[in-house]
Amino acid sequence: MAYQDDISSIANLIKNYDGTWGGIDPEAVIRMRAQNRFKTGLDIAKYTAKIMREDMAAYDADPANYTQSLGCWHGFVGQQKMISIKKHFGETKRKYLYLSGWMVAALRSDFGPLPDQSMHEKTSVPALIEELYTFLKQADARELGLMFRDIDAAREAGDTAKEKELLNAVDSYQTHVVPIIADIDAGFGNAEATYLLAKKMIEAGACALQIENQVSDEKQCGHQDGKVTVPHEDFLAKIRACRYAFLELGVDDGIIVSRTDSLGAGLTKQIAYSREAGDLGDQYNAFLDCDELAPGEGANGDVLINRDGKLLRPKRLPSNLYQFRAGTGEDRCVLDCITSLQHGADLLWIETEKPHVEQIAGMVDRIREVIPNAKLVYNNSPSFNWTLNFRQQVFDAWEKEGKDLSDYDRDKLMSVDYDETELAVEADKRIRSFQADGSKRAGIFHHLITLPTYHTAALSTDNLAKRYFGDEAMLGYVKNVQREEIRQSIACVRHQNMAGSDIGDDHKEYFAGEAALKAGGKDNTMNQFS
Repeated sequence: MAYQDDISSIANLIKNYDGTWGGIDPEAVIRMRAQNRFKTGLDIAKYTAKIMREDMAAYDADPANYTQSLGCWHGFVGQQKMISIKKHFGETKRKYLYLSGWMVAALRSDFGPLPDQSMHEKTSVPALIEELYTFLKQADARELGLMFRDIDAAREAGDTAKEKELLNAVDSYQTHVVPIIADIDAGFGNAEATYLLAKKMIEAGACALQIENQVSDEKQCGHQDGKVTVPHEDFLAKIRACRYAFLELGVDDGIIVSRTDSLGAGLTKQIAYSREAGDLGDQYNAFLDCDELAPGEGANGDVLINRDGKLLRPKRLPSNLYQFRAGTGEDRCVLDCITSLQHGADLLWIETEKPHVEQIAGMVDRIREVIPNAKLVYNNSPSFNWTLNFRQQVFDAWEKEGKDLSDYDRDKLMSVDYDETELAVEADKRIRSFQADGSKRAGIFHHLITLPTYHTAALSTDNLAKRYFGDEAMLGYVKNVQREEIRQSIACVRHQNMAGSDIGDDHKEYFAGEAALKAGGKDNTMNQFS
């Protein structure tokens, strides 16, 4: 219903109360409703799931339609990101948020900074989802509030054309609320624990849950050593748990991102249960590093497998973990992906040790032989040294072509001495096109950076501290922060407005009329930035 029609509807409602609601302004009600479009997290999950499904179909039609996100560890960070995107690009199409379990552990745990090993409180994950959406909804309320003030100003000036333009803009308003891909780690326990946490995350607004095939109580960051995977049936139970949570809550098109860490995981905690030769359990066990035993051989406490008439002893470590055969990571990874998609997952996440399009594509090609529309969510990880990796990729390609590389030392290509060289320029060109190339060649539907705002916060704070506590003193803040905020039209330079001061003033006026004591008068210092 259009803005003006909504006003008429509320006016008729007020009339039904015989004047007892006479102090209620119908237009104020409609403005407040517009500023509170999403009443619950489930409303958000349903709305954003539809967006993701449409984006997935658009990508299937043309891989140039890939999507992107940045990891955000606080609601304000996510809010400012989406405000920036709307400012620079005019819309939020194909731009998401990512919620990183790594950043929750490092920045949002009551225990203090933790490694990415699922030791943080599981409730902190849905709490951050709710916080992110609270800030995104507040961005809507703020922007619409400014539009409503402009409507009032146009009316006071008698500018009907401007008023009509603004009313149309309100009717076609694009929200800051976008999909969040949320990290549920390895499920924080068994399948029941996964289901319970998934419900909390969906109720908070998550339309996409990313779950990995590591052992939940041994979970490691995907870029650390010591990763331990679980048999397929154990992981599929958790995928089903997530789907049940979506369906129970009425988010029928919720998205499950199945992440495999098998490429870098050399260990498993248990031998899979196998009913018959060739089933999933048998395929999983076939990757174990085993010694063949003769009849009667073996020691006390040995665990043995009978396969094809042979007696095999899997190599077991003192930690009671079992070892996979070296060089099987890619095969295990491909099987993980195919199996997940065949049992309810929607998207894949393959954690690689370097950002190399052809390495990723090699696995995706094999997956697509079975699942033609398989799509990836890929971590453009800060754990990669992108500069060194891509300079070495160019070096290796040129070496293969027979180019003269005598001016370069492959092990020292990170050096600033190479920054202006032909090799460095070519490497940067490949970094710039990595996302487009990966989406076209390697089936990457969604590109994200897990921890970017962790690093930007550290870098900007370091630069400010160096200048402010150094010779520049106050100029270090004014020149490099405030002056740039003003010149780049950063919304939060008017921080009182960003924090909701004007919204509060509007409400005071709705509630108390002329008696309202408002904060945004002529003496508010924020007027210096108007």
